[in-house]
Amino acid sequence: MRLFSRVLACVLTLVPSVALAQADDITEAGVSLELNAVQDVESGCRFTFVANNNSGTSIEKAVFETVIFDTDGAVVRLSLFDFRALPERRPRVRQFDVPGMTCASIGQTLINGVNSCIVNGTENSVCSDGLQLNSRITIKLLG
Repeated sequence: MRLFSRVLACVLTLVPSVALAQADDITEAGVSLELNAVQDVESGCRFTFVANNNSGTSIEKAVFETVIFDTDGAVVRLSLFDFRALPERRPRVRQFDVPGMTCASIGQTLINGVNSCIVNGTENSVCSDGLQLNSRITIKLLG
């Protein structure tokens, strides 16, 4: 009986770690965009995004309408960021230069909508369905 109790105790201590490991493998369906970094460059501010496509299908072209706000909350730029192809379950890093401004002057960024999302040669809503936004830096990414 003692041996059984010890084995049971060992098994019960492993159950939470197995559950956590399985939870880490679960990703939400859809497209996620993370504002990962900004860097001042000669022409302006360079935005670096990490895009993940967990939608269940490869995206041939994804273009997002992006609004840049200054630190006072005023709109300073409306741009189209072309993320190009986003293969399923393969992260992609994309960079966009916003000319004529320093990164310190930017307060937040808004993904205002999807301008184009091409799957199998036609427009598709997969880029906006369940779109997840995150920022790893102080500049907020809204949507």
